[in-house]
Amino acid sequence: MGDSFTAGLGDPEPLSPGGMRGWADRIAEELSGVRPDFRYANLAVSGLVMREILDRQLAPAIALQPDLVTLSAGGNDIVFHRSDPDRLAATLDTAVGQLSATGATIVLFTGPDWRHTPLLGHNRGRVAVYNENIRTIAARHHGVIADLWTLRQLSDPQMWDPDRLHFSPLGHHTIAAMVLESLGAPHTLVPLEPKPLPAGTWRDSKAGDLAWFTNYLLPWMVSRVRKRADVPPQSPKRPEPGPVHGSAGAASLP
Repeated sequence: MGDSFTAGLGDPEPLSPGGMRGWADRIAEELSGVRPDFRYANLAVSGLVMREILDRQLAPAIALQPDLVTLSAGGNDIVFHRSDPDRLAATLDTAVGQLSATGATIVLFTGPDWRHTPLLGHNRGRVAVYNENIRTIAARHHGVIADLWTLRQLSDPQMWDPDRLHFSPLGHHTIAAMVLESLGAPHTLVPLEPKPLPAGTWRDSKAGDLAWFTNYLLPWMVSRVRKRADVPPQSPKRPEPGPVHGSAGAASLP
């Protein structure tokens, strides 16, 4: 469940649903290797704020009767709408309670540390407050924390997409390994060596601060403020649970 982070933006792969792979796909690939009956769904849609994520994804996620749920929400609210982190956390707490009641293991993400990123760094305080709320929510509902804030490998520019908002293939690979380790799940992901499964196109480009603001951040902010009424909402990446690379069965990871 989530937005562009969970949909895999920044990790292009033409053969993956929506043309993006991402950390969630990479986790599913690993888990399917130890569970032949593993099934995976990804309800994420790029650009959603928390209320949209919960309104559109919570009920479908519960209906899938999952064993494991990852939920990342609130980043767009904080970065682009300057939302109050305590209010966001209260909304998230209610949703996590509903998910936890299904018996599924719930994985929650803290936000990354943007302190070295121009313009986004001013959100650092609100992100830190929100992160502490997320830790409290995870403890209350016996969830698992996937801690992006303390994942210091993310300070390497190679971990980020040129837009500096999303992660690169290397970043998604690193996050996938961290999540699996947080779950105590065995995996074969090697640090700094993303698996080409299948071989994809890596973007290798750099932009100066002005070019980044003009070409990436500004258009993104405008698109969030001026949503076109004539554009239909995007569909989830993988709305139905299915096998990963030929596996089949009953477990699911929304």
